[in-house]
Amino acid sequence: MKYSMELAVVALIIVFAAVFLIQDATIRASGEEAWGGADGEAADLIEASGYEPWAEPFWAPPSGEVESLLFALQAAIGAVIIGYVFGYWQGSRKTA
Repeated sequence: MKYSMELAVVALIIVFAAVFLIQDATIRASGEEAWGGADGEAADLIEASGYEPWAEPFWAPPSGEVESLLFALQAAIGAVIIGYVFGYWQGSRKTA
């Protein structure tokens, strides 16, 4: 069959999406917060232990949107650097 690998990948993606959706529905039905993450829980535990920070940030973003923008920009710059390194590495392997 000509497209057997592509069909296998599509089937795997469909199975993964189905498992994800079933798990999400189960979590939401139980009344828990779905996909809350560990950052909030860790911050609550640290604050409950009585820890007081010894340094303050020198600049705080004016809004959550700006903070998200800076995070996305950082991720994009990192992706460009990693892509360049891998591209350079592949190009040097082909010329050798």
